[in-house]
Amino acid sequence: MTENTFVLSNGGRIKIGEEAWETMGAGVQTDEKARESGGVMMGRFIKDCKDLVIDKVTQPMDGDRQSRYGFKRLSPLHQEILDKEWMASKGTCNYLGEWHTHPEDDPTPSSVDINDWKRKLRKDVFSGRYLYFLIVGTEKVGLWEGDRRTLTIDKLIAEKVNQI
Repeated sequence: MTENTFVLSNGGRIKIGEEAWETMGAGVQTDEKARESGGVMMGRFIKDCKDLVIDKVTQPMDGDRQSRYGFKRLSPLHQEILDKEWMASKGTCNYLGEWHTHPEDDPTPSSVDINDWKRKLRKDVFSGRYLYFLIVGTEKVGLWEGDRRTLTIDKLIAEKVNQI
């Protein structure tokens, strides 16, 4: 997995920080019996530009539902961590969206994923207009941007990294 920066619909970029990347990567379903992992994504809006950084993510906790082909965030501990991070950062660490894994090379959201994402856009409390939804596959990562006004969900394109 090499994608860690994606182009936003507004021309900005969203970057996945190393700590978040490592936590999500630990859940990759390479074993045929591995269950889906997931959690929330937290990060920063970069001042004076349109960029975002995903700094931290939660991982599965007691109370969450995990299966080979599903993850449902149910534990209240995810919200407690969000609240704690927001307070400790004096309001600069924000809820940016959700992540989970899929046992496929190049992940595609299921109809269950899309319906869950639209529910989150309607009901979750968050800053700004968009939430982001990331799926970690066994070979690639996909990132989608959900618009709370229109309930549209669009796949973001990974920024090309120049190789030396």
